[in-house]
Amino acid sequence: MPGRSNALMLSMVFLSLAQPIAAEGDKTRRAERLEPLVLNASTGFSITQYEIETGVYYRWRIESDGLEEYKLLAPGLFRESWIDQVVIEDKEVKPFGLHAVEFDDEGEIDIWFISQRPGEYPFFVEGLDTQGFSGVFIVR
Repeated sequence: MPGRSNALMLSMVFLSLAQPIAAEGDKTRRAERLEPLVLNASTGFSITQYEIETGVYYRWRIESDGLEEYKLLAPGLFRESWIDQVVIEDKEVKPFGLHAVEFDDEGEIDIWFISQRPGEYPFFVEGLDTQGFSGVFIVR
């Protein structure tokens, strides 16, 4: 059975050459940091447009001045993205989906996500969108 031993030896050679590739393909190893979005009662959003790409892992920091209650919505972006985690005061939440984030006081919230579908996705503060609290994500 020389053919069988050659096949076994060839299999062992291939297995010894195999290298793990999982870490290289893990998109969540390092997030691209977006410019922080600051919610300011007198001026509105600090930035009103983000341009991002599908398939890239992002960290979006949102900072509130605490002078108003802010309910930030980005329904299309949240629906068309894989949300890895939301971090509030060093506490991580691993959501199945996300509807909104709300600030009652001054603070920061980080949203870690990968956008899945190109398009234009508005984000806004509920009830204040006509007062400088609206913007758009352009996803390519």
